[in-house]
This record gives sequence, C-alpha cells and structure tokens, in this order.
Amino acid sequence: MRQYSADLTPPWKKPTPVPEVAAEPGLVVEEPGTGFCGAVIRCEAGTVTLEDRFGKHRVFPLEPRGFLLEGRVVTLVRPAAGPARPARTASGSVAVPGARARVARAGRIYVEGRHDAELVEKVWGDDLRVEGVVVEYLEGVDDLPSIVAEFGPGPDAKLGVLVDHLVPGTKEWRIAQAVTSEHALVVGHPYIDIWEAVKPASLGIAGWPRVPHGQDWKTGVCRALGWPSENTGAVWQAILKRVGSYKDLEPELLGRVEELIDFVTDGGA
Repeated sequence: MRQYSADLTPPWKKPTPVPEVAAEPGLVVEEPGTGFCGAVIRCEAGTVTLEDRFGKHRVFPLEPRGFLLEGRVVTLVRPAAGPARPARTASGSVAVPGARARVARAGRIYVEGRHDAELVEKVWGDDLRVEGVVVEYLEGVDDLPSIVAEFGPGPDAKLGVLVDHLVPGTKEWRIAQAVTSEHALVVGHPYIDIWEAVKPASLGIAGWPRVPHGQDWKTGVCRALGWPSENTGAVWQAILKRVGSYKDLEPELLGRVEELIDFVTDGGA
C-alpha cells in the first residue's frame, strides 16, 4: 500500500531552512527581538551569553532561527566538544604545545602607540614569544629616523617598524622614506588609527564613521557611534575584547605584521 506523509502543511507556509552555526566564543550575533548585539562569551545547555561593546551581558535561549549573523537569520547551536588546547594560535599559526618563550632577539619591532602594541600582542603574542621577538611602542613616529639611527640595526639586530596611515604623500610616508638602513624595514597600513584595522562586523557596527579633518579621530568616532567619548582608553579595551583572532582584523594589517615578523627573524640569531 502506498504511504502518504502526515504533514499537510502547504509548502508556502513551511519555514525556510536556515543554517546552523556553532556558538563559538567571539562570534558576533544579534538577537532580533531586543536588538541586542554582542559577542558570544559562553554557551551552555539551552542558553548563550552575549557581551556587547560596553561589556554588558545578556543571556538568550538557543531557539531555532533565533539570531542574526551579518544580517542573516541563523540557528545557534552548542559547539561540539573539542580539545582543550587550540590547534592554532590567534594569528592562525600552528600552536606548539608546551613551547617555551625564546630568549629575546637583539632585533625589535616598533609600533606607534600602546593600542597598536596591545593588538599585536593579542593576535601574534604566542608567535612572538616562540620567535623571541619583542614589540615596543614609540608614542609617534615624528622622530623615527633618529630613533632608527640610535637603535643601530644590523644583520643580527634587525628592526621592523609598523606605521599608521602610511599612504603616499602623507607626513608618515615622508618620514618612512627617510629611513634607509638595509637592516630596517618600515611598513604600514592605510588606517588613520589602529582601531580601524578591526573589522566593523566583529564589533557589530556597519562601518567606521568618517571624522572631519581637524577633529580628534577617536573622539569623533565615539561620538558618531554613541560610545563614551570621555574615555577612549576604556572604549579601546572593549574593542580589544572583541578581537579573538586574525579573522577579526583587516588583511591590510595582517600582511604587514607578518612581513615584519619574517623580516626580523630571517637569518637572525
């Protein structure tokens, strides 16, 4: 005898299937009912905890079609159990379990400011310790040629420098051109500030706002996005929390940092 399905729901009334996405820590989603947007910090049986850019936590049930991921409806599911130790570092490199930090090389990587150094440490810190590379910040690059001369780079003490807003014709570009040592490499990204190197989607924003020339960039960004502008340091720490790996950063920064690490470690002691 022919068997018939008991499901008599017309096809046009059936919900469209949506993808299931593992609620991995750091994944940024939006709960459409409340408009709350945040990164996953915890996923337990039946619930997920999100943290917004100001550090506020909300707990939501893991319901079908319950969240938006980059504007698309998804069903969050509990991640499958895996090894406690990640197979890769935050930079995407293969992790070396039990590896000890190498004695620091004579070479260095200089970055412009504290925020730059903190971001590099968060994503590339494991790699840098294995390679014995120290990152220091300069608080600006106006005196970069004299700083490089004072360091005295050589074959066994190479110097790499990461510069913000390194665009042809800018002040930063002219300063970088003045560094001529073959044992020093100056590279940069096109962003006015290192904040911009964090992908907007990782922060739950549509994009980084344009700030009129002459205004303090960080303050202008905070005001445009409704973030507290009186304490940009605290805002930066909230941004940094949302960076879980290289996937949260723009390729224009990723390539330059990898280039500096390769340069400083190539042929070094």
